[in-house]
Formats: sequence, structure tokens, C-alpha cells
Amino acid sequence: MKRISLLAFLLLGYLGAFAQQGQQVEMADALRGSGKIYVVIAVIVIIFVGLSLYLFSIDRRLKKIEKEK
Repeated sequence: MKRISLLAFLLLGYLGAFAQQGQQVEMADALRGSGKIYVVIAVIVIIFVGLSLYLFSIDRRLKKIEKEK
């Protein structure tokens, strides 16, 4: 089941990447033109790093609890 869901996720991501090749996205062009795209990318990176650190800390705590039992 896990493999099927992973395969479906990758397939949808693959199709989504090619669906936008010929299209011009006005919002992205406007953000890129004004330099605000870097702010958007920075916010996404900060959120991703925060979530990653949170998940790693939870994993470490769970490993500690498992060792105690």
C-alpha cells in the first residue's frame, strides 16, 4: 500500500510539473520582477526548516522513550 501511494504521489507530481510548461504565470512574473519572489522563497524555506527540526526532535524523543521501555 505504501508503494502504491508513493507511486501515485510521484506520478501526480510528474504530471503537474509538465502541465505548466507552456503557461505564463502572471503572479510569478510580477513577484520576480519586483524582487518579492525571494521573500516568498525565504518564508517557504523557514517553514520547511522549522517543520524538519520539529520532526527530528519528536523522533529523538520517541527513540528515547522506546529505549526506556
